[in-house]
Amino acid sequence: MLKQQGDGPACREEVPVWRVPGMRPLLASTALGFAGLSLLMPVAPLWALEGGADELGAGLVNTVLMLFTVIAQLLVGRILQRLGWQRSLALGSCLLGLPALGHLATSQAGAVMALAAVRGLGFGILTVCGATGVAALVEPARRGRAVGAYGLAIAAPQCLLIPVAPWLAERVGFWLVFTCAAVPLLAIPLAPRVARALHDSGDVSTAPAEARDTSRLRRVLIGPIAALLVITAAGGAILTFTPRLLSDPVAVYLALLAFTATAALSRWGFGHVADRRGAAPAIAPLLFASAAGLAVIGAGTAGGSGAAGAVLVVAGMLVVGVAYGGLQNLTLVQAFAAAGERARSSVSVAWNVGFDAGTGLGAFAAGAVVTMSSYAVAYAVLAAATALVGACWAGARWRSRGAASRAAPRTL
Repeated sequence: MLKQQGDGPACREEVPVWRVPGMRPLLASTALGFAGLSLLMPVAPLWALEGGADELGAGLVNTVLMLFTVIAQLLVGRILQRLGWQRSLALGSCLLGLPALGHLATSQAGAVMALAAVRGLGFGILTVCGATGVAALVEPARRGRAVGAYGLAIAAPQCLLIPVAPWLAERVGFWLVFTCAAVPLLAIPLAPRVARALHDSGDVSTAPAEARDTSRLRRVLIGPIAALLVITAAGGAILTFTPRLLSDPVAVYLALLAFTATAALSRWGFGHVADRRGAAPAIAPLLFASAAGLAVIGAGTAGGSGAAGAVLVVAGMLVVGVAYGGLQNLTLVQAFAAAGERARSSVSVAWNVGFDAGTGLGAFAAGAVVTMSSYAVAYAVLAAATALVGACWAGARWRSRGAASRAAPRTL
C-alpha cells in the first residue's frame, strides 16, 4: 500500500508526480494563470493597434508586460517572506486577472501598456512561486518529470487559447477575450492548499536566503539562461506578431496551433529524457533546430501571402515549437542540477527572469526590425542569434568532454 502523507518524504517516491500532495492545486493555479496570459498575449497588441499604435507600439505591449514580470520576479523572495505562500499566490492571481477587465474601457496604447505592467507584476509572482513550488514538492531524482508536468500546465492553455484568441477577438469581439482573461481569479481558492502542502514538505523558501557563492552560481547558470533567452525571444516574436504575419485567419490559427501544440508535447516529453539521460546533451541540437525553423518562417514571410508562404510558416512553427517546449524543460532541469539544492530559489528566479526577459526582448526587437525593414529580416536575426548560442553551447560541451577525458586515469 502507499504510505500516507504524514509518513515522510519517502512516500512521494511511490506515487506519480501528478499525485504528490500539493501538485494538483499548484498545477491548476499555474494553468489558470497562463490561461489568462495566453488569451491576451496575441490580443493585447491587436487591441493597441485598434487604438492607433504602430507595429513598434504593439510590440511594446508585451515588452512592458515582461519588463514588469521581471521586476516582480526579482522581488518575490521578499514578498514571500512578508506575505507567505498563501497571500503571495492570491496577490499574483489578482494582479494578473483583474486588469484584463480594464481593457474593456479603452484601447489607447498608453492605457494598454499600463494594464500590461500590472498584469506583469502578477505574472512574475505566479511564475517564480510555481517553479519554486514544483522543485520543493518533488525530489531531485524525478524533477525532470515534475518540471514536465509543470510545463504541460503552462503549455496546455497556450495550445488551446493562443491560436483561437485572435479569431475570437476579431469574429466575436474583443470584449469576450478580455472577460475570459480574468480567469486567474479562479486560482485564489487554491492558494491555501498549495501553501499547506509546501509547509508540510518542509519548504524553506520564505526563510532568509543562505549565503551562496554568487560567482559560481552566475558561472553555472550562464549557459542554460543564454539558451533560454534566445528561444523565448523567438517565442515572444511569434506570440506577438503571428496574427499580423499571415492574412488568412485559418493560416494564423494553424501556425499558432502548430507552435503551441508541439511546445506542449515537448515540455512533457523532454522531462522523461532529462531524468534518463540528463538535460545538457539535447540543448545544442534543439537550438540549431530552432534556428532552422526560424529561417524557414522568415522564408515563408518573404514569399508573400500565398499558400506556399503559409505552408513554410506553419512548417517552421512546428520545428520551433519542439525546441521552444523542450528547451524550457531542459534549461530549468540543467540549471537546478548545476546550481545544487541550496540555490533552488535563486535558480527559480534566474530562470523565470531569463524566460520573461527573453520573451519581452523578442517582442521588442522583432517589432523594431519590422518597423525598419520586414518580418523576413526579423526572423533572420532571431535565427542567427539562436544558432550562435547553439554553437557556443556545443563548443562548451566539447571542451568539457575533452577536459574530462584528459583528467581520466589511463590504464596500460
